[in-house]
Amino acid sequence: MTDHATLSRRRAIQTLFCSSAALALNLRALAQTQVSASGLHFFCIGDFGTGGADQKKVSAAMQGFIAKHNLKPDALLCLGDNFYSKDKSPAGFTIESPRWKNEIEDMYPAASFPGPIYGVLGNHDYHDNAGGQDVQLAYSKKSSTRWKMPAKWFRLDLGGEKPLVTVLCLDSNLPAVSGGVDKKTRKPRASLTAAEEQEQLAWLENELKKSRAPFTLVVAHHPLYSNGDHGDTKALISQWEGLFQQHKVHAYLCGHDHDLQHLELEGRYTSHILSGGGGAKTREMEVSHKAPFGRQTHGFTHLHISGDAMRFTHYDADGAQLHTFAKKQDGKVVIG
Repeated sequence: MTDHATLSRRRAIQTLFCSSAALALNLRALAQTQVSASGLHFFCIGDFGTGGADQKKVSAAMQGFIAKHNLKPDALLCLGDNFYSKDKSPAGFTIESPRWKNEIEDMYPAASFPGPIYGVLGNHDYHDNAGGQDVQLAYSKKSSTRWKMPAKWFRLDLGGEKPLVTVLCLDSNLPAVSGGVDKKTRKPRASLTAAEEQEQLAWLENELKKSRAPFTLVVAHHPLYSNGDHGDTKALISQWEGLFQQHKVHAYLCGHDHDLQHLELEGRYTSHILSGGGGAKTREMEVSHKAPFGRQTHGFTHLHISGDAMRFTHYDADGAQLHTFAKKQDGKVVIG
């Protein structure tokens, strides 16, 4: 039986721990990153396309951040699962679907996001609406849209005549990742074809061998490494990891797990950033890697690129800063 003295000691320890934790949180809240208007500014979201309250809240938080710091974003980077669930409009999911206006054009208004909206494909973009991946590619061709998805994989060199960053946008829906048979319907699941997988891999190798900007960022939907509920993606590690290290890719940015993460793997050059809190229901973390940061929360990532560093900062859906780090040109990581 526990006596009153033992209970008192436990309460005292709990009170001290809670007070220390609250103090630590307050100190972190005070240490907000200063945001410079110079350089390139990207806002990054993954796993967002629900049209629901959480997607709207994250969008509002980004818009508030932009207004507060008087920024003009260079681009919005959409990290896949851009549209969830079957389109219920009479014609289904087409380039004329109301979802384009409601969940993209108006959800991320040009007044706050005047630049392009670059998208990559997630598993739900392949699976939830038959041919949904092709619809997203087709919508990109409309002259009136900021939505830019010129191909399933493509290259961007951003920052003017002397670009600061080379962005390689990939389709991570390899047959081994998103293909196979649907457990519920027992029908084949859509993904890249085997031929597309090999074509993309050859393209990636070729682009990494070319001259690039001072920073290289690779963007796709699925993580190589993750402390989220999906965990690591072995097929991507096998296919892409060696190339990232050989060609000194500074950072890999993705979603898929519905949380915010930052991972640094021992002996690896590439930083791994997950931003999957854009609107879909969050999921509990299942930690397998020691990492600088991970949290089950809705939110977004602000990427600021200057001449000497790429700075990634995670914010929650209330706009509170959660974690920040800088990736230097030489690969050094500075947290905080």
